[in-house]
Amino acid sequence: MPSPSRMPNPSSLASRLPTWQDLADDPRAIRHGMNLWPPFRFAGIRVREISPDWRRARVELLRRASNRNFVGTQFGGSMFAMTDPFWMILVMQNLGRDYVVWDKAGEIEFVRPGRTALHAEFVVTEELLEDLRARAADGSKVLHWCETDVVDEGGEVVARVRKQLYVRRKRRD
Repeated sequence: MPSPSRMPNPSSLASRLPTWQDLADDPRAIRHGMNLWPPFRFAGIRVREISPDWRRARVELLRRASNRNFVGTQFGGSMFAMTDPFWMILVMQNLGRDYVVWDKAGEIEFVRPGRTALHAEFVVTEELLEDLRARAADGSKVLHWCETDVVDEGGEVVARVRKQLYVRRKRRD
């Protein structure tokens, strides 16, 4: 074992690794980073696409022995994880730095067992962005539910996921 003086300083090592914020302007970099991120990688979650305009994302949950539940179907926690950050990231990137965007709540309804690879798609429309901007224009907090279906390879809905976003225009001091 190396002596303590020869061991890398964890804080200096961390300062050399990029943060999510370092990658935030490049959807391809975020996609690659998410695909290497241990919670996604080890759960079999693959980000297949984040569009250059941050309006669309496609995610896949591979079927592996490591993400099967007790009865051999896709683990519900992995289904929820595959949908977790995307509404927040896409809306945040489209509204810009003048807004605070957070995930506030989430829920999942399991419709049928997932026996194949699963897919989810997120699409941010101009209508959604206009609605959020209008509702947050006076600095009020806005709570908005976004919905996503998780589908199997045959296009059948396996789960319905709802994420509640908190959106607020930043205060100008």
